[in-house]
Amino acid sequence: MKSELNQLMAERGLEAVVVLASHDYSAALDYLVGSVHITGGMAWKKRDDAPILIVNGMEIEEARASGLTCYTYSDFNYYELLAQNNNDFMKASVALWGVILERLNIASGKIGIYGVGDHHYILALTDLLREAYPHHQFVGESGMTIFDQAALTKSADELARIQSVAARTNAVMAMTWDFISKHHVADETVMKADNTPLTIGDVKRFVRRALLDHDLEDTGMIFAQGRDAGFPHSRGQGDMPLKLGQTIVFDLFPRELGGGYHHDMTRTWCIGYATPEVKELYQQVMTAFDMAIEAYGLGKSTHLMQETVQDYFEELGHPTLRSNPNTQQGYTHSLGHGMGLNIHERPRISHASQEDTFMIGNVVTIEPGLYYPEKGIGIRVEDSFYVTETGELVSLTSFRKDLVLPINGA
Repeated sequence: MKSELNQLMAERGLEAVVVLASHDYSAALDYLVGSVHITGGMAWKKRDDAPILIVNGMEIEEARASGLTCYTYSDFNYYELLAQNNNDFMKASVALWGVILERLNIASGKIGIYGVGDHHYILALTDLLREAYPHHQFVGESGMTIFDQAALTKSADELARIQSVAARTNAVMAMTWDFISKHHVADETVMKADNTPLTIGDVKRFVRRALLDHDLEDTGMIFAQGRDAGFPHSRGQGDMPLKLGQTIVFDLFPRELGGGYHHDMTRTWCIGYATPEVKELYQQVMTAFDMAIEAYGLGKSTHLMQETVQDYFEELGHPTLRSNPNTQQGYTHSLGHGMGLNIHERPRISHASQEDTFMIGNVVTIEPGLYYPEKGIGIRVEDSFYVTETGELVSLTSFRKDLVLPINGA
């Protein structure tokens, strides 16, 4: 949780962390200072102190909405530094960091750099900072960063935001079901009122508008039909008409508008009817889903849940990544992942990741699937869950798991 940041900084020997801001959304910035949308500047956090924001003067009022102590570049004499360095932006930026380090009384030690921005700028800046301030270490992190570690468990405030996103996402899923069902059919094709085919692009445009109406934004939804559904991350082809009886994988994972917490859910639909083979495979996926939930236990290694599902699918003769790491059919991915400000966070629920365990405050997805693209079949069912203070696994995803979506004229 966020309350662990000081401890995590101490464990990693970090005197301060700096999160760079840019026009792009930064999960690290949101985590450190909240949902403040600034297009530049940086957040500093000295260990055991509250974060501060340093921004362009044009953005000071937006920064103050964070409730934190906020400064402009002018408060650190940036424009005098710029003049002293013959308007060389990079040299002035390096000098600015020196003033900030002095004002924050950070005489030496390790400074962690995070956030988003142009790689070439950050690499060049870091090299110059190391040269200019040899008593400091300017470092990044790989693997489990302090933000990854803290975000493993969610606070009550974070969970409330996630629950709100989940409720709105489920509402949009229901609206999409109803939208499709109100169309009619001709020659096994879903048709609009003007007797032209309803396409995947039409559905996605409907979903994006519905998300915006719920103060959410699309982050790359999957709505893939037939053979495309057999490839887990195929987004679907916009000009493809919706057909009866074909599997549709609808993976919806929006976030708060402008950036923020996510929800992640997947449903598999067949419009009008499903073939016997699809029904059988769908029931197998649903059995795997139920087995995964039964395999949950507070403190248990997360990989055991994945292995339970792999055991089941392999017994039925389906390839898995464990039985065949190169397979592109059968069960071809991990069972789930953590979720929060990033759509993919820790813990991992994978046989290839042995170190994670289920903890109070986790928010995770569970999403078994079976994929046979050459048969035109893809099936995945996904809910998001959180682990309560009493260790229970509770679903955030209420929308029904019906396979067949009835439609007028079908």
